[in-house]
Amino acid sequence: MCWRGDWWTDVSHNEPAEMRMVNDIVVNLGYLPAEQVAAAVADHVKRFWDPRMKFLLVELVATETERLDPVVVAAAALLP
Repeated sequence: MCWRGDWWTDVSHNEPAEMRMVNDIVVNLGYLPAEQVAAAVADHVKRFWDPRMKFLLVELVATETERLDPVVVAAAALLP
């Protein structure tokens, strides 16, 4: 277990790495308004993630929205 925000999260690899990473990015940008966070997350993914990771993220958003931060869903909508 590890501390993230105001709750505990299981880091025993029960979720895809892309899901953990993108949710962590959102938490780290939590000081910004949600619209800016979505744009910043989308920009980060476009610039730094491998195309296979981007594809998996889009697939996760299509199937696992309850386990993703709503800002992640908005960010994925901004991806090409």
